[in-house]
Amino acid sequence: MDMSTASPETIDLDAIKARHHGAWSSGDYAAVGNTLQIVGEMLCEAVDLRSNQRVLDVAAGNGNATLAAARRFAEVVSTDYVGSLLAQGAKRAEADRLPVVFQQADAEYLPFQAESFDVVLSTFGVMFTPNQERAARELTRVCRPGGKIGLANWTPGGFIGRLFKTVGKFVPPAPGVKSPLLWGTKAHLDTLFSSDAVVAAKCTNFVFRYRSSRHWVEFFRANYGPVLKAFAAIEPDARAELEADIYGLLDELNIAQDGSLVIPGEYLEVVIRRNR
Repeated sequence: MDMSTASPETIDLDAIKARHHGAWSSGDYAAVGNTLQIVGEMLCEAVDLRSNQRVLDVAAGNGNATLAAARRFAEVVSTDYVGSLLAQGAKRAEADRLPVVFQQADAEYLPFQAESFDVVLSTFGVMFTPNQERAARELTRVCRPGGKIGLANWTPGGFIGRLFKTVGKFVPPAPGVKSPLLWGTKAHLDTLFSSDAVVAAKCTNFVFRYRSSRHWVEFFRANYGPVLKAFAAIEPDARAELEADIYGLLDELNIAQDGSLVIPGEYLEVVIRRNR
């Protein structure tokens, strides 16, 4: 995936956002999101979340960090710009009898007053916003002074980062758009947040565990919007090439020896404290 650092003013961000919305609305990201629940739990621990705090989950998907925060008795507002994903999160919260407010919202234009949350979270969500600078400003704006922003972002060199680069050879990203994988580097986060906050980050892994490489490919082709859309956008011969390249990546990274698939997926766990 292109790691371009072009200015947001030079590209049609609204068109890019519409394209992204179509990708995340396709398939069934909630099926993938359910497997990532542990990341939300770990992020709540990383920010040392307390039960008397007001929490905003941004680009929440189907609510992994949302549910993790609500389980810790925080007051939680869950947002995403894909309404169907919020509906999935609401069903999960209802099943677990967790009181959560769900509100459709764009991460670049959060409909909340300044300094209205103690903690702002996002797991593999806000990193995909086209206008990264604006999204970072919004996260900071709604977080109170002394509050924390907790993020989980895929790294460029990790499994998902390499998957995006593999897909990008067949379906290149829009010219000039900054790579979401930049959010998986502390240097970029320092640039986005350092004037208003102190950034702490560490690399950790979410371990993908599937029945086999074929199971992973079938599951992601059916449910993960960026992969589903990529296969749909290219000709049959290119699809076969992309599939072969993905299998090659899976075979390279799979640490299982029993026919199943076990791949550590590196991501950056980030805790940003907003300055007073």
